[in-house]
Amino acid sequence: MTDASQSGPMLAADGTPLKLSLARSLRRQKMRALMLIAPLLVFVLLSFVLPIASMLFRSVENSIVSDTLPLTVEALAEWDETSGELPDEPVYDALTHDMVAAVEAKIHTRLGSRLNYEETGMSSLFRKSGRQFKKLDPATDGPFKDKVIDIHDGWGDVETWRVIKTHSVKITNGYFLNAVDMRRTPEGAQAQPEDKQILVKLFGRTLFMSLVITGTCILLAYPISYLLANLPMRVSNLLMILVLLPFWTSLLVRTSAWKVMLQQQGVINDTLVWLGLVADDARLVIINNQIGTIVAMTHILLPFMVLPMYSVMQTIPPYYTRAAKSMGATNWTTFWRIYFPQSIPGIGAGSILVFILAIGYYITPEIVGGTKGVFISNRIAYHISSSLNWGLAAALGTILLAVVLLLYWVYDKIVGIDNVKLG
Repeated sequence: MTDASQSGPMLAADGTPLKLSLARSLRRQKMRALMLIAPLLVFVLLSFVLPIASMLFRSVENSIVSDTLPLTVEALAEWDETSGELPDEPVYDALTHDMVAAVEAKIHTRLGSRLNYEETGMSSLFRKSGRQFKKLDPATDGPFKDKVIDIHDGWGDVETWRVIKTHSVKITNGYFLNAVDMRRTPEGAQAQPEDKQILVKLFGRTLFMSLVITGTCILLAYPISYLLANLPMRVSNLLMILVLLPFWTSLLVRTSAWKVMLQQQGVINDTLVWLGLVADDARLVIINNQIGTIVAMTHILLPFMVLPMYSVMQTIPPYYTRAAKSMGATNWTTFWRIYFPQSIPGIGAGSILVFILAIGYYITPEIVGGTKGVFISNRIAYHISSSLNWGLAAALGTILLAVVLLLYWVYDKIVGIDNVKLG
């Protein structure tokens, strides 16, 4: 029997084609799901994506020179910075016009601060010159070369003009070069003087100490997690409270307590002297150095290693080990061949968590690290809050982010991120 109703498209209860009705229903479900997660997406965008994008932009943005001295930058394009001779009159004429406008807008000191990152003394040059440029009339007081040099000797120094031209580009690699102990010059990238080469050393120290802290946390957290996972529930819960107890104490308080304990007249040294293990005149120096930072940060980050390990170990069936022992395996063989491989996902999860937290830590190294135990994050904080060199701080942060992503990729290739579990 053939009929139009059988040969036509299937219809829904409201008479619309079933395929169209299902598509509309699926679209409504997707929109409903999107609306539910929209607040989280907006939060992530505002608190994570935009700050990272801003950091990446600040690490290369350098428009302040060309915006403040547009005529001067244009005139300097014809000057050979490698000749060793001062620019000609048109450059000084352009500088006078630009500086008069910049002083009226009160932005010349900002430019001086920016160029002072590259050459010491530039901030003073622009600040002191500003008062004198206000007295010049660009329309009638020319020629300006001798008058500008009389304002400040710096305008008669070839290096001043080399710095201005070199750093007049709107997009620069100068911040990244500074972040790896190099600098942008007319001759190309060159190494910083030896007394300024500290940032690469700080990066190496940060990576090394973060790995040491992660390894120390693994060694301390594994037996703790094993006990928590295999003891009776009542005892395990009590010990878990002790593990979580540091979370209920201020980070600043815990770090300050370690500063008191680790100093040469502190609790640890007093105890060692009382036990006769250390002479009173040979107390250990375990504060304001790498040892103090490692000890304090290991204590602070240890719970972040215990919790992933414990959650994974709880899921390991106990009859696996009993079966191995029933087949003649020793305790060590049972642990190494049966138990430990199943606990590796917890070690991986804890290691990633602790390492990423450690590499960006700021408060603890600042308090107990002194000059030998600080991290690169402390230098970033210094450039943000003290020197106000936000471009260099952004470049350092970008490099640190790239290093973390690279190590994450290496970890994924060696261990496999799919093998990382939280229980």
